[in-house]
Amino acid sequence: MTEAGLNQVADQLRELLGSDRVLTGESDLLVYECDGFVIEKNSPDIAVFPTSTREVSEVVKLCNASDIPFLPRGAGTSLAGGCLPVGGGVIIVLTRMNTILDINLRDGYAIVQPGVVNVRLTEALKGSGYHYAPDPSSQGACTIGGNVATNSGGPHTLKYGVTVNHVLGVEVVMADGQIAYFGGRAQDGPGLDLTGTVVGSEGTLVIATEVCVRITKDPQGYRTMLAVFDSVEDATNAISGFVAEGIIPAAMEMMDQGIIGALEQAFEFGFPLDADAVLLIEVDGLEASLDEQRDEVTRLCKMHNAREVRLAKDEAERQKLWKCRKLAFGAIGRLSPSYCTQDGVVPRSKLPHILARIREIGEQYDIQIVNVFHAGDGNLHPILLFDERKEAEVQRVLKASGEILDECLACGGSVTGEHGIGVEKISFMNKMFQPSDLEAMERLRIAFNPTNRLSPDKLLPTAGACGVEQYHPGRRAAL
Repeated sequence: MTEAGLNQVADQLRELLGSDRVLTGESDLLVYECDGFVIEKNSPDIAVFPTSTREVSEVVKLCNASDIPFLPRGAGTSLAGGCLPVGGGVIIVLTRMNTILDINLRDGYAIVQPGVVNVRLTEALKGSGYHYAPDPSSQGACTIGGNVATNSGGPHTLKYGVTVNHVLGVEVVMADGQIAYFGGRAQDGPGLDLTGTVVGSEGTLVIATEVCVRITKDPQGYRTMLAVFDSVEDATNAISGFVAEGIIPAAMEMMDQGIIGALEQAFEFGFPLDADAVLLIEVDGLEASLDEQRDEVTRLCKMHNAREVRLAKDEAERQKLWKCRKLAFGAIGRLSPSYCTQDGVVPRSKLPHILARIREIGEQYDIQIVNVFHAGDGNLHPILLFDERKEAEVQRVLKASGEILDECLACGGSVTGEHGIGVEKISFMNKMFQPSDLEAMERLRIAFNPTNRLSPDKLLPTAGACGVEQYHPGRRAAL
């Protein structure tokens, strides 16, 4: 679009929202040039800040009338370029839609706007006897709308499930600006599961403007342990041992020596700096069963050569342990000016192999890689440390990342567990899925997003690559 055309669109948006909620200045837009995936950057042409579903709808209709691409954005904590405005256009920032609209303890749900920060709902429920179970490590910053977009997980995914298991319904703005509601407030509504369809679709099908989430009763108690290992292999074998014994902790997180050192510098918790790995393990439930579960966890860890198993002595120490885990990525700033976090998944039995391979790949490309991840469900987060100002390092990181993800696929896993495909991993979609699978996905996207103006160039390979005729204004696709 020409500069004059963009200026006209900006004027129309100012008339709709007010001048204080429309940004066009180059320096203002730099804030939105990337998300947590910093390797690829591109600024939008316009950023807008709606505060209601109706305003989102009107913005979308205006973009369609002006033939300009648009995409939603939350807090920008996505780690795969899901918020990257590839071709410019209008970025719809949802952070001002941040109200908790309703909490219904009797029926076990809460209704929130998409810009509500995850931890705010947890805080709002404190003392009620309920909590919101999905707890991504970035929950102090990430929004529930963003969690819906990527189907986020978190440490307690192992027992409680990922975001899609806790979303009952969503109000959405369709790609043409229509407002719709999928699902409801009941646990299992009739008809097609359109809620499950849009959760995890990375903003390529609809824009979520209101989310009804299931809230979960608090357990009676917790036992939180830190198991210390002299080798990563022993730690990963212990993880497989838990599952083999039929023990499913509420959470089981692994941190290697690189992360341990950064966390100890940041928080002075008393982590053992000579350990090769630690497991943060939590069991919860009825108080009557917790000591027995604690003893069983300790037994299994010792059976797999744990040097020691520490028990959090009180709630304050438990909270500090979880603070260390949740802020692990922030502590990485002590190790490197830039980092790239990968998000592969492998069967738990393959954890010893994949971690050894990650170490080899780091040595091959002269890249330091540290690991902190959701060990219980095999969701890896290898963190590649580099300096983005050095092009040679960037290229080595990209190659090393590709080899790690290829190895995840070779192990029978996936290239993403909770961060999404975004723009970073589009090339892996052809490796992970058959052409017929991709064609089905593309047909679904066409049904929801016929003109492909909503979040173009994300998630799926290049539009039309699967052989499906695309919609264009005024013409039906051959579905």
